[in-house]
Amino acid sequence: MKSAASTVGEYLSGVDEERRKSLDAVRDVILQNLDSDYEELMQCGMIAYVVPHRVFPAGYHCDPRQPLQFAALAAQKNHMALYLMPLYSTAAMGKETAGGKYFQWFGRAWSATGKKLDMGKSCIRFKSAEDLPLDVIGEAIRRIPAKRWIEIYTTMMSAVRLKRPKPSAKPRHAASSR
Repeated sequence: MKSAASTVGEYLSGVDEERRKSLDAVRDVILQNLDSDYEELMQCGMIAYVVPHRVFPAGYHCDPRQPLQFAALAAQKNHMALYLMPLYSTAAMGKETAGGKYFQWFGRAWSATGKKLDMGKSCIRFKSAEDLPLDVIGEAIRRIPAKRWIEIYTTMMSAVRLKRPKPSAKPRHAASSR
């Protein structure tokens, strides 16, 4: 559920008490382990942790006016979600890259806790903070300081640009019918 809240406090005050306790617990772990170059703010209707323009002036490639998102925390309709952009970005970079190794580390560390991982491309879905190994979440946040995230992000974006097909000189025409 996308929130219209403009501040983190406003966002949290709009969440029921039980969910707010879980969001507060996860948020505390994030803030305790977050590199000082990141900022917490509201972005895309969620609590977001971003690399601000003062650190990365280029911003987010799809909308450079937006700061580069690193992580986000949200209360969705049927669950809560923690979005870790490095997991999404690094999964596609290959096992031998630094990003790929981060993705592999995360899977092993989570598995070792015995907790069930309910994960989409970049979101970890949970019903309560007890569903999460908060120490693994803290380490996942701590492992990627802002300058490292910028390095991973720019490397990934360069690789994506290199793989795009180049436009052909000749326009494509529909097959002619005889």
